[in-house]
Amino acid sequence: MGVTRSREARNYFDSTQGRAAVFSLRPTFREKKDLAGILLRPKSASWDGLGPKKCLASLPTCPHGGRLRRRWMNQTMAPSGERLIDLCAIWDAGVYLPSAACNRASSGVARKRLNEAEKLSSVQEAQLKRLEVTRPRVLGSRERGQVPRMARQPPPPWVHAAFLLCLLSLGGAIEIPMDPSIQNELTQPPTITKQSVKDHIVDPRDNILIECEAKGNPAPSFHWTRNSRFFNIAKDPRVSMRRRSGTLVIDFRSGGRPEEYEGEYQCFARNKFGTALSNRIRLQVSKSPLWPKENLDPVVVQEGAPLTLQCNPPPGLPSPVIFWMSSSMEPITQDKRVSQGHNGDLYFSNVMLQDMQTDYSCNARFHFTHTIQQKNPFTLKVLTNHPYNDSSLRNHPDMYSARGVAERTPSFMYPQGTASSQMVLRGMDLLLECIASGVPTPDIAWYKKGGDLPSDKAKFENFNKALRITNVSEEDSGEYFCLASNKMGSIRHTISVRVKAAPYWLDEPKNLILAPGEDGRLVCRANGNPKPTVQWMVNGEPLQSAPPNPNREVAGDTIIFRDTQISSRAVYQCNTSNEHGYLLANAFVSVLDVPPRMLSPRNQLIRVILYNRTRLDCPFFGSPIPTLRWFKNGQGSNLDGGNYHVYENGSLEIKMIRKEDQGIYTCVATNILGKAENQVRLEVKDPTRIYRMPEDQVAKRGTTVQLECRVKHDPSLKLTVSWLKDDEPLYIGNRMKKEDDSLTIFGVAERDQGSYTCVASTELDQDLAKAYLTVLADQATPTNRLAALPKGRPDRPRDLELTDLAERSVRLTWIPGDANNSPITDYVVQFEEDQFQPGVWHDHSKYPGSVNSAVLRLSPYVNYQFRVIAINEVGSSHPSLPSERYRTSGAPPESNPGDVKGEGTRKNNMEITWTPMNATSAFGPNLRYIVKWRRRETREAWNNVTVWGSRYVVGQTPVYVPYEIRVQAENDFGKGPEPESVIGYSGEDYPRAAPTEVKVRVMNSTAISLQWNRVYSDTVQGQLREYRAYYWRESSLLKNLWVSQKRQQASFPGDRLRGMVSRLFPYSNYKLEMVVVNGRGDGPRSETKEFTTPEGVPSAPRRFRVRQPNLETINLEWDHPEHPNGIMIGYTLKYVAFNGTKVGKQIVENFSPNQTKFTVQRTDPVSRYRFTLSARTQVGSGEAVTEESPAPPNEATPTAAPDEQSIWNVTVLPNSKWANITWKHNFGPGTDFVVEYIDSNHTKKTVPVKAQAQPIQLTDLYPGMTYTLRVYSRDNEGISSTVITFMTSTAYTNNQADIATQGWFIGLMCAIALLVLILLIVCFIKRSRGGKYPVREKKDVPLGPEDPKEEDGSFDYSDEDNKPLQGSQTSLDGTIKQQESDDSLVDYGEGGEGQFNEDGSFIGQYTVKKDKEETEGNESSEATSPVNAIYSLA
Repeated sequence: MGVTRSREARNYFDSTQGRAAVFSLRPTFREKKDLAGILLRPKSASWDGLGPKKCLASLPTCPHGGRLRRRWMNQTMAPSGERLIDLCAIWDAGVYLPSAACNRASSGVARKRLNEAEKLSSVQEAQLKRLEVTRPRVLGSRERGQVPRMARQPPPPWVHAAFLLCLLSLGGAIEIPMDPSIQNELTQPPTITKQSVKDHIVDPRDNILIECEAKGNPAPSFHWTRNSRFFNIAKDPRVSMRRRSGTLVIDFRSGGRPEEYEGEYQCFARNKFGTALSNRIRLQVSKSPLWPKENLDPVVVQEGAPLTLQCNPPPGLPSPVIFWMSSSMEPITQDKRVSQGHNGDLYFSNVMLQDMQTDYSCNARFHFTHTIQQKNPFTLKVLTNHPYNDSSLRNHPDMYSARGVAERTPSFMYPQGTASSQMVLRGMDLLLECIASGVPTPDIAWYKKGGDLPSDKAKFENFNKALRITNVSEEDSGEYFCLASNKMGSIRHTISVRVKAAPYWLDEPKNLILAPGEDGRLVCRANGNPKPTVQWMVNGEPLQSAPPNPNREVAGDTIIFRDTQISSRAVYQCNTSNEHGYLLANAFVSVLDVPPRMLSPRNQLIRVILYNRTRLDCPFFGSPIPTLRWFKNGQGSNLDGGNYHVYENGSLEIKMIRKEDQGIYTCVATNILGKAENQVRLEVKDPTRIYRMPEDQVAKRGTTVQLECRVKHDPSLKLTVSWLKDDEPLYIGNRMKKEDDSLTIFGVAERDQGSYTCVASTELDQDLAKAYLTVLADQATPTNRLAALPKGRPDRPRDLELTDLAERSVRLTWIPGDANNSPITDYVVQFEEDQFQPGVWHDHSKYPGSVNSAVLRLSPYVNYQFRVIAINEVGSSHPSLPSERYRTSGAPPESNPGDVKGEGTRKNNMEITWTPMNATSAFGPNLRYIVKWRRRETREAWNNVTVWGSRYVVGQTPVYVPYEIRVQAENDFGKGPEPESVIGYSGEDYPRAAPTEVKVRVMNSTAISLQWNRVYSDTVQGQLREYRAYYWRESSLLKNLWVSQKRQQASFPGDRLRGMVSRLFPYSNYKLEMVVVNGRGDGPRSETKEFTTPEGVPSAPRRFRVRQPNLETINLEWDHPEHPNGIMIGYTLKYVAFNGTKVGKQIVENFSPNQTKFTVQRTDPVSRYRFTLSARTQVGSGEAVTEESPAPPNEATPTAAPDEQSIWNVTVLPNSKWANITWKHNFGPGTDFVVEYIDSNHTKKTVPVKAQAQPIQLTDLYPGMTYTLRVYSRDNEGISSTVITFMTSTAYTNNQADIATQGWFIGLMCAIALLVLILLIVCFIKRSRGGKYPVREKKDVPLGPEDPKEEDGSFDYSDEDNKPLQGSQTSLDGTIKQQESDDSLVDYGEGGEGQFNEDGSFIGQYTVKKDKEETEGNESSEATSPVNAIYSLA
């Protein structure tokens, strides 16, 4: 628990560190009474990084060299009674400055103007004005008299504040340890740990639960108030309080109305040290009132006119969710023209004839009661000049004119008028809404006056009609306006947004734990709009009515405590409020008197590696905060300084461990109540080192290789040696042998090539070394004895010597090393220079293996050092030892830098860059570059500048102007040759014009051709890179087909006037814009062009699956094409039987577009079948997909085993999520294998298989996915089976075919129709004869008590997870038994007889069900509930 307390200054003196004594404040807390109350700043504040430690550390050091003096002025010498402290005071320009870090503090406060940034209270202002600042007559004088003020302007208050902050910031924090033994011992006032929300809305069907939990020591007791009066729980049998908690439980199982308990509740947690308060919890019961009964006449409206259908839902708690549906439970399709407003009303920007095809019903969903209220539906009657609703006109480019609807300018339906205002609270969401009418339908755009919309918080909703800004802050206030526009004109509406704020914390009061006699403070700072007021309470009572406390002083939002005692313990409440809300915080003041105690285990053992850094921890606790010292081996002085460093938390750091640091370290914690100590034993261990490392080797395939790794380590530590191959753990197979100091590989193969890392580790450290193994292929059998000897890389050349020293050359001679049975073919001479790239070696020249001396050509002013590498067919030798250095004399450069370029990085500059010259081309010291430039073809004078780097930026240039550029090298010996001119260009700006006369011609269903007029060259403002077309798929001509509106682009490089865009989707509406592109980016966009692609052929059917459940039938299943590309008219299936090379007659089947499965009756049980399936539109057949029927495993002809080692006859038996794998092989016993399989997403997995472990099962496969698989030997990956392909079955089979096309269904319907006709004839005959039979009129049947849902006009959409309503019964085993009256819409089908009564209740299905139950008792067929559909759509 983090708490704030004052911290006494220590009075320690350490002469070895040269620190002066630090004054102690603790004996004088009462005497500095006035000083303590001035400008107390919260712990969270900071002044340029100055903290208590830094300020305290700065006090002993005086700028004038004097010692720190503590001087308390006599009361007779200070009229106001203040006692002043002189801390190394000096007078500088009339400003009183404390020393060192305090000086920095005052300057930091001066920069911030603390008295302006932090508004001081009136008490603090008065105390600052009373502060007197004195100046010594002579530094170091013994005189004690007060010095008159200088005739200067007195220092401002913030200077005194800086000085006082240095004193008063000597505060720390007591961290109460989480150790349960300490937690249980320490007394603590109550703290609220859990409580219900301020606005607590409950379900009327549940028991009421109002939470209140608190902790404290001793455990607190609880009581409650209701509506600010004591709530006597014992008098109400329904109300109880949980044990060891303040949580209220109100039980309604025995009856009662939850509404009787509504009100404002507050919890009080109390023990003998104080009382903590919860928030004021407002309890409300959720309500879902009925819709008022009303009869709605048909709404008559002219086509093209605007229309608003008002919802006016019943007010619920919380507010219901509104959505619109038809009476047949179909959701109302919303778009830019028809949409629902935030108030629930349905707005038509203009009414069209097709709007009359459905009715419109407003639905209100209430969350807590799980009910939906449905309003009586509206019906529309649209008056039109074009009575026929021709669907072809819907896609007409000018639909309104074609239907005779007059076009008109936009006007706002909501909000009304041209301006409105809105208030929102800080942190909430701001929702602005503009709904406009007009023909054509207007587009809505949003803007903010004087700025941009906040892109990170703003989002558009409801087809751009609503603007939502999340987490509103004060900077979001201002004027917003929405612009509604169509081709007839535009209007706008201005919304003035004011942001208010409920109170929010700036400094929330924190619990305060002090030692007796210490000072502290509680700070409660909050902000809001309007500014909140602050009220302090103690133990739940106003502070004004609490008993007086002389040690407590209230200064506005701060309570100051001085010289606290045990009796000062209490819980304080800060309540800050304004008209928009309130905040309530509890913070206790606890006074602890605890002697020091150690928190870590005693006598710990710490082991550390020699020369490492380590830290010895000694966690401790006490109040007052103890001081900690470290000692070694029980003697000597305190350990601090040099190789030791003691941290503030008591940890001792040893910067570099040596052998003599081993021993026993003791930490001692001391305060005024006692001391405690603990010991740590430190052991120093030798480091782990690999002293013989593995070396790079080249080996032939089949030979044996040994990699050495010899390690030296501390004998008291356990050593582990492991190996890595290519930085992965090495699998030690039967061809490898791992010993303590080596790794041996027998029969080296190509897969053994790679890097090998030896890792030697103990529990404290590790060391590693790496070598590379190269494997050579087999070579011809040697023909002589020399060739039979093992070959190796040559030894390094030695004894390098430089002779014939000249200005530009030198002779290098060396002695070749041993060739190791392979002749040396080449020598490579390398050099290194120490000026530009010291330590980096470069190739200089290459010589034949027959020479051992060469004349090297040198560059001027290079300090050369050479080495030689020998090469044979096995590899390269290690480099020789370097030669002595040789420096050549300097000269002017003979070349200039290359790759000179001039390019603009901004529109008004040009960046000149070049490749800097290296050490061998510098030719002298201080290499620099003379950069020259001038505008091309102006013949103006050259501008020049000298540059030491490799770039220079020319500023203030015109847009995209050519320049001549020259870059010349220069050193201290002179200039290089005259450079060639290079043409560069200044920066480009965005193009100013867009292509015009853009024409679109549809070529076919997937391609269009474009033609445009070129832009003028002066509008490009740069290099014309390309013309670019942005296009996107607006919609598909197929109804209800979602399309991605992602923008795509097509580029036409160069100055072209036409181009082609391909790979479009057929049967779609597209939009297209053209831009000009230069090096800076895109120019403005051209006018948007719209075009429609014709119908095309569909893509291939998806997931074509062929299964053979038995030898008589083959089942085919497929999914619809991903891209229909038109109106599908069916599928074409072609299949043929084949057996080896014999192919049967092809059979063609055509299916309806809804059919997705087919069963083939096999006529030949031996042959396999090849199926080809394609989808068709009016244009033709699309892409086909081909699959073959599987070969039954028991019919596969086994393959004869080969003579050499191999794997064959791999068999896969797949299911939906797993597959069994078997195979045959002729390997010896004990051989391990690996099964490798890859899915269609190219994810590869491997499964190691132990010998004789067949069959194996692959798990975690995905249903309906295609896999490729192979099996190979673990010891030799080159021996592998052939790759086979298989596909898992789908998890669920869709057995629903198009029922309308099934013969049995057609016959059944005909039979039913015939029976109904006969029944009607019989009834007619019987009535004509006067016969009577009982008829039940639904409207005459009264509603019984078992139909509660019909009475309240609602229906329940709860699922199985929700609890039952009160009408249900619960069995003894806890299951729910449905009564006859517990009707649910799930029990009733989707029949069209369901109607709504006058108050909107859904009652039709109830009558249907009861009729069935009362007649023959037949169970109704199971069907999907329409309410589930409603809930999912809402």
